Amino acid sequence: MSAEHTDAPRAVIVISSHVVRGSVGNRAAVFALEMLGFPVWAVPTVILPWHPGHGRATRIVPPLDQFKAMMADLERAPWLGEVGAVLSGYLGEAGQAEAVASLVSAIKARTPDAIYICDPVMGDKGGLYVPEPTAAAMRDRLMPIADIATPNRYELEWMAGAPLPDLKSTIAAALHAGPSTMLVTSAPSMMTGGTGNLLLNGSQALLAEHRLIDKPPNGLGDLTAAVYLARTLSGQPAVKALQSTTAAVYEILARTAKRGGDELQLETDAQSLSHPMAMVQLRHLTHPGRDRRA
Repeated sequence: MSAEHTDAPRAVIVISSHVVRGSVGNRAAVFALEMLGFPVWAVPTVILPWHPGHGRATRIVPPLDQFKAMMADLERAPWLGEVGAVLSGYLGEAGQAEAVASLVSAIKARTPDAIYICDPVMGDKGGLYVPEPTAAAMRDRLMPIADIATPNRYELEWMAGAPLPDLKSTIAAALHAGPSTMLVTSAPSMMTGGTGNLLLNGSQALLAEHRLIDKPPNGLGDLTAAVYLARTLSGQPAVKALQSTTAAVYEILARTAKRGGDELQLETDAQSLSHPMAMVQLRHLTHPGRDRRA
């Protein structure tokens, strides 16, 4: 048994943006996964000197034919059996979605229980910040094949085509989004002055809440997806995975904000990834699907 466990696929392919300065996209996800013990194959979908929220800057998107060729190389890599999960985030253009889907299919053919987690990075409170065809490609091509998806509430609103002002509407939209497990960040909170991470799977509806911090740095969604994936790969049940993920990300956010940082300071707060001390409120909500089956 121990040999089987040791030989189990543990590498994660992370497909997202790369910034030179900052802790967003691949920079956040790769750091978190490696700190938590998972080897990472990192695929950049776009290269930027910094997050666009800090100001306009050069944007380098790999030519689509070259991006597809590199992904095809990964599909036939002799080490593909090492891979136990794929995490996709920000896409540089719509055409990249098909290459991501093809790679996921190849990995699942090799390792049927491999996990694909889709973080459909497309927008926030201000609306979409990717072209609509790119957002549509994530919604229509990647969300349907994902085992887990981690949209924020505003991304879920766009995919659902309706506002989600409360938990009831957010839960309903998440249940119809496609993936069997949905982790919705920036979800409505039952706590005054708070925000939540809403997790829905086939049998549970869970809400982990903490107080809202004004003007948070970017990268929280990228970090949440990576940490939740690591917890899942480590075998944590959904309740514990949600609570410890939310605590870790909130603790890093709060400490960064206290220092006045404009980027998540992951290297300073790396211990929070594995041993968070922050307290979060965890609520067990009524699962509409379970009510219908009763």
